[in-house]
Amino acid sequence: MKAFASRRPSPVMKALASRLPAPIRKSLNSLRPRPRRKSLSSRRPPPLRKSLASRRPPPLRKTTASRRPPPALTAFASRWWPRTRRGRLSLVALTTATLLMVILTVAFNAVVRQHLQHQADDVLRTRAAAVAATVDTRGSQVRVLETPGEELLDTNVWIYAGDRLLERPPSTTATSALTTAATRLAAPGGPQCVTAGAQGTVRLCTRAVPGGTGAATVVTALDLSPYRSSADTLLLASLALDAAMLACTYGLTRLAVGRALRPVRTMTDDATRWSAIASEERFGAEARPTELARLGGSLDALLDRIRALLRHEQQLTRELSHELRNPLARIIAELDWWQARPRSAADTTATHAAIADAARSMRTICDTLLDDARHSAPTAPGTADVLPVLRRLTDRLGPTEDVIVTVPDAGLSAGVPDALLERIVSPLLDNALRYARTRVEIRAVAHTHGIRVEVTDDGPGVPPSFAARLFQPGRRADPGDGHGGAGLGLSLTRRLARSVGGEVHHDERHTPGAKFVVSLPAG
Repeated sequence: MKAFASRRPSPVMKALASRLPAPIRKSLNSLRPRPRRKSLSSRRPPPLRKSLASRRPPPLRKTTASRRPPPALTAFASRWWPRTRRGRLSLVALTTATLLMVILTVAFNAVVRQHLQHQADDVLRTRAAAVAATVDTRGSQVRVLETPGEELLDTNVWIYAGDRLLERPPSTTATSALTTAATRLAAPGGPQCVTAGAQGTVRLCTRAVPGGTGAATVVTALDLSPYRSSADTLLLASLALDAAMLACTYGLTRLAVGRALRPVRTMTDDATRWSAIASEERFGAEARPTELARLGGSLDALLDRIRALLRHEQQLTRELSHELRNPLARIIAELDWWQARPRSAADTTATHAAIADAARSMRTICDTLLDDARHSAPTAPGTADVLPVLRRLTDRLGPTEDVIVTVPDAGLSAGVPDALLERIVSPLLDNALRYARTRVEIRAVAHTHGIRVEVTDDGPGVPPSFAARLFQPGRRADPGDGHGGAGLGLSLTRRLARSVGGEVHHDERHTPGAKFVVSLPAG
């Protein structure tokens, strides 16, 4: 049907149709199918999102920069803002006291002014009652009775009979502002009291006079200038008192905060002085308040750490000087020997090799001690062949020293690096050579938990009284025995051995001489 409707008639058909009668032509036109209209579902409205997006207002620009305070205000605040804790606390206390004083002053003066106004109204009502007693309303007309001292009562008094003014103060006229205000106040249904005058300094109150048929009203006026003056004087006095109170508050706050912080300054100075000289004095020895006691505990812990670091630094310096002494002595000896007389090329080469070996030994010593000082945790594991390390140590001694090295197992290995094993055994060998009479022996054997390196000599041995202090840094059994040394070798040996999970101890059962045993993990 759709295809048929879309076909257009040919010219021949149009010519034949034009020759047909008009009624037939109309009926044929009525039978021609009409084009379909688009359904409502096909008429899709524009997408809602696009329409809404097109109606969105443009994004607001960021106004963060415009909200920043001006640089002049920032500079002023940074200049005048106190930098000390005492100044800041004093400023906070002053600001708080100022706000409190302002609130109290405003409330107090408002109450005082209200009280003075009530007092003025009471005076006016009393005077109006006195004047009302002189007004006679029993007859058909209102009459004002003459009484002694009526001049005082008639001052600032208006008397009305209905809307008609009977009397007024001599100082006013019938058309003055006060008379007009009194007339409005005397009208029925009005307020009881109002404030009038050019500056609002006159208070007027009305009172109806009860009586007969006549209606009378008495209006009295009072100048509020004395009351206002009293209120202003009281305001100035309260402001002066507030200023004095704020000054006292600021001064007392600074004084109290300063006295409270004085022990902190003292403790700070003491801690600075004690840390400079590595003193053993501490803050925990004195009784202090809870806050200062906690601060003292923190400072004591900090001083202990500083003292430990200084001790560690001094120990490292002493150990480096102690360990570098032998390589330096070897270098000096080689140079002296080489310069003593002309040497051959082979002798010069041997001297150069000895100096280079001593220099490498110095570098190894520095690396080992610095690594141990840098890492308080156990040293990184490694493996060292024991026999080559011990041979290297004895070869550096020269032919004059008699050292016996015994290693039953040639493949014995220790679970430490070569340089560290050398540094552990070297001080023990130096001590044995220093005190031995004829013989020094190094023996390395395996045991259940690792290896043992024993260094034995036939010297005088260790005095029993000194055995407990043997491994303490800087301790020597007899400083005047003529032997060199600073008493640091044994302490360094034990510390390095313990850094890898080993131990060094003195075998007191060995006689004669001394025997030191090094226990290390196996490789």
